[in-house]
Amino acid sequence: MYKPAKTTVDRKRPPPVKVLSSQLRTAESQGTSGSGDGYVIRPGKGRSLPVSLVWMQGTVLEAQLDRNTVLLMDETGTFAVQGVNNIPKGKPCLSQGKYVMVMGVIQAISPEPVIRAVKMADLSELAALHRQMWKLEVEDLQQVLA
Repeated sequence: MYKPAKTTVDRKRPPPVKVLSSQLRTAESQGTSGSGDGYVIRPGKGRSLPVSLVWMQGTVLEAQLDRNTVLLMDETGTFAVQGVNNIPKGKPCLSQGKYVMVMGVIQAISPEPVIRAVKMADLSELAALHRQMWKLEVEDLQQVLA
């Protein structure tokens, strides 16, 4: 039976990790080359978790479609998302006040986290529930992974 060969990207990139913007602000670079080697977050005492592909949620503060960027805010701070014009079905997510999820690759952590979007979805319909559960989901997943 034919098995497709795994590419280097498949092997190197783990599944997305749910994170808060404050965790990315305090993350440490995993590599010295700045070539997207990823970052390490510290979810608790003595624990560390490598991250490069992240899942984040927040409210749209500002959409700058001419710059292909949107500014989001979660309960711990703001973060920028780039590449939003290239996301299929992403346009409905880009209105101010919408509560959205974004999955993407970390581009920068300082002074503000910057994510290059791979996927976006509008969670506004049940925003109150999603907001309440988000921090618990983040903590739960990180306890399992770290």
